[in-house]
Amino acid sequence: MSGTTDFNQFLIFVRVIQAGSLSEAARRLNLPKSTVSRKISELEERVGERLIQRTTRKLSLTEAGRVLFERVSPAMSDIEEAESAVAGMRGTPRGLLRVSAPMSSSTLGPIVAEYLVRHPDAAVEMVCSDRRVDLVEERFDVVIRAGALVDSSLVARNLGKAKSMLVVAPEYSRHHGVPKTPAELASHACVAFSGGVAPHVWPLESRGKRVEVRIRPRLTVNDMEIARDAALAGVGIACLPELFCADDVRAKRLLHLLVDWSFPEIPVHALYPTRRHLSPKVVAFVDLLAQRIQLGNN
Repeated sequence: MSGTTDFNQFLIFVRVIQAGSLSEAARRLNLPKSTVSRKISELEERVGERLIQRTTRKLSLTEAGRVLFERVSPAMSDIEEAESAVAGMRGTPRGLLRVSAPMSSSTLGPIVAEYLVRHPDAAVEMVCSDRRVDLVEERFDVVIRAGALVDSSLVARNLGKAKSMLVVAPEYSRHHGVPKTPAELASHACVAFSGGVAPHVWPLESRGKRVEVRIRPRLTVNDMEIARDAALAGVGIACLPELFCADDVRAKRLLHLLVDWSFPEIPVHALYPTRRHLSPKVVAFVDLLAQRIQLGNN
């Protein structure tokens, strides 16, 4: 046996035996009888054995045909069951969804929980890491990334832009005062997030003007929750995403500093491999992300 395998030959062979005649198999497969007959002949030529004894009244298997039918028939059934299972997944989100997200993604917790409650046949494996994962190689369904995109082959769904603000605890301000200009940040204790390119340099913008301030961190950490806790405890001035500290600012647990200055906004995207035959579990999750993540777009 050589050459490229034509699985249609095997499928038609099995269907002919199950139907009991070429004509009935052709009807069930919605194919011309001549096509069915040709495929059987091609398969016999391929394996080098006669598989079916044809008479005007009935078909019967040769010894070689019986062996082939017993081996191929279960495989065809498995393929059909697999096809049915995959087709069933098109309508309802189901199965395991593998998601990669940055460290300190606690804001995604309620969204993941809502997704699982909405779709009881779905499960989520969420891996939080600031390492740039290979979506295809590592078999992730969705990757959430902040920053400039470099994977041009992936489909990107824009989730908005992440904004950050300078905050400090009232306790710190009472003892050390607060900066009135960006330059004064250099003389204050700060909490730096080490996930960036230059964690000890803070770029600030205001009305087209940009400055870079080299800070003096008392704490450098790659977890945003720890950075927030340190700021609340009065360790120093922190740069935190609005999503992490907006409630604390509203409750006056943290004070918003230098309100006329802002950090460059960071684009956030959900990435997935292709739009073609996109699984419902991916569609439902990405749609929910877009609805629930409240990121500025200005």
